[in-house]
Amino acid sequence: MRAGKLREYLYYALLWLISLFFAAPIGWIVLSSFKTRDDILAVPPKLLFTPTLENYIDLFSRQSLLLQLSNSVVLSLVAVVLAVTVSFLAAFCFSRFRPKGTDFLMFLLLSIRMLPGPAVILPVYLMYAGFGWKDNHFWLALFYAMFSIPFSVWILKGFLDSVSIRFDETGIVNGGSWFHIIFRVVLPQVKPGLIAAFIFNLIFVWNEFLFNFIIGGVSTQNIPYALAVGTYSDGGLNWTFISSLTTIYVIPPILFIYVFQKYLLVGMTFGTVRGEV
Repeated sequence: MRAGKLREYLYYALLWLISLFFAAPIGWIVLSSFKTRDDILAVPPKLLFTPTLENYIDLFSRQSLLLQLSNSVVLSLVAVVLAVTVSFLAAFCFSRFRPKGTDFLMFLLLSIRMLPGPAVILPVYLMYAGFGWKDNHFWLALFYAMFSIPFSVWILKGFLDSVSIRFDETGIVNGGSWFHIIFRVVLPQVKPGLIAAFIFNLIFVWNEFLFNFIIGGVSTQNIPYALAVGTYSDGGLNWTFISSLTTIYVIPPILFIYVFQKYLLVGMTFGTVRGEV
């Protein structure tokens, strides 16, 4: 075997080992979801056991589970679609028209996104309680969208800056409207950025607990809320509930990331360099 081929095999073997190391906790949780409570708590840990679906049967027998799961899906999709739509239009404005103070506004947007949740939870709670917006799907999704917009604007502006302005000029010369230029000419070229912003924000909203717990309510509970309140049972940790719900909870993000992984890699670079027309 040639030395170059051997190094290639060793390189990929190392990558597999690193991947398995970081995936081991998730794999262990998934494995535990098919164990009984005694098998989960066994010392030493059991690798060979009789699988059971009892944990999932008990999980789906909970009346609140389907509501919490549907809330997570609806709130995430509605909030992220709103955020990406608004962010794309705002990023187009910053990229093409560069209003006065663009750099400061972009810095301000990112600074707002960097605020920790506990720092703003009190005024947000008082506002939502005062206007009667608590435990309302629309207003909670709107809050998530507002929190997702700053980062999306930064991602999309990087992509839009890399699209030559000559595309806009060509569209105007040929009688195209701004609507046509924005949505038919420019938008298809920043598709990777749109998908990257969508996935990044979807993961944020999907995992959000604090604001759902404080300004949400019975009808807007999501999966992180269910994990928080259902962790303890019978005087101890309910490991069967935690493992089975966590397994279901991580499936959608993993599928999204797997399908759109190439767009995420591009999104992390904030766009690519494109040629002129």
